[in-house]
Amino acid sequence: QVQLAESGGGRVQAGDSLRISCAASGGTYRPYSVGWFRQAPGKDREFVGGIDWRGEKTKYADSVKGRFTVSRDNAYNTVYLHLNNLKSEDTAIYFCAATFSATTSRLPSEYDTWGQGTQVTVSS
Repeated sequence: QVQLAESGGGRVQAGDSLRISCAASGGTYRPYSVGWFRQAPGKDREFVGGIDWRGEKTKYADSVKGRFTVSRDNAYNTVYLHLNNLKSEDTAIYFCAATFSATTSRLPSEYDTWGQGTQVTVSS
């Protein structure tokens, strides 16, 4: 079974940028789409953005549209979340998740595999 591992989180100032990665490994290769989610203390896990398995279609939550970008490099089995113009309300644990569907979903229940998460903290 494919495993996902996020990296690149950290503590930054408001207005800064950050890139977090989601590397896939293990299992028999199958095309997969990836969603990024985040969870702040006391809040539900929410969809942030996603990319289909070809890397041709992306979708974003309204709260991050224009600031965050999802990309992928299939040669390295890695998906990236580029976070720009960060705000204090972006502080959360960020998770990547894989689905073997052709497109991404905004629903956590649609995903088959999850990473362990990486913390992003934005100070104002």
